[in-house]
Order: sequence, then C-alpha cells, then structure tokens
Amino acid sequence: RLAFLLQLVRILQVLPRFKMAARQVKIKTGVVKRLGKELTMYEKDVAKEQERFDKIIVQSEDDEYKKKKQAEVIQECKAAIPDCKKRLTAAVAELKNLLASEEGMEETEEGKAAKEVLDGVADQL
Repeated sequence: RLAFLLQLVRILQVLPRFKMAARQVKIKTGVVKRLGKELTMYEKDVAKEQERFDKIIVQSEDDEYKKKKQAEVIQECKAAIPDCKKRLTAAVAELKNLLASEEGMEETEEGKAAKEVLDGVADQL
C-alpha cells in the first residue's frame, strides 16, 4: 500500500511537467505545419510568376519594363524560399529534440500528431 502511494505521488509530481511538454509539442507541431505550408506557397508563387513572365515575353515582345518588373517579382519570390527552408529546418529539429527528450511523448495524441507532421514535411527539406 505504501509503495502504491509513493508511486502515485511520483506520478502526480511528473504530470504537470508532462502536460507542459505536451503543450510545447502541440505548439511546435503547429509551427512546423505552418512553415511547411508557407514553403509550399512560396514554391507555387514562383511557378505562377514564372508562367506569367513567360506569357509577358510572348505577348509583349517590346515592353522591357514589364519584363524587368516581372523578373524582379520572380526574384523576390525565390529569395523567400531559402529563409523559409532554414526556419523550417530549425523548427523540425526543435520538435524532434522535444519528442526525444520527453519519454513516452510519442505515444500520446500530441506525439502522434507531431510525428505525422514531421513525416509530411520531410520531403520539403
């Protein structure tokens, strides 16, 4: 009976810390998911702006101003991708470290959701 009470006390001491870790996992999972979507959108923007540039070249052969401006737009879109990848890589590393540091976290609902998100963004890195 005493052993049971001691074990219960240990569990109650660890529970608040575990809840805080679960909350952090949930937050960091959201960050990784958002950055993954952001990177996808930047890549789609580059493709869309490139198509627009190709149309401008075909339709207005003489208009150098339009060509120049559209090339600038494409460069701006491309410039955002490396920074986003860097932030995504850092967020993925933080989430993986948090999952590894908390024993039993991967079996929780938050841990499983984090693992799913990590698997989803793995091909973007």
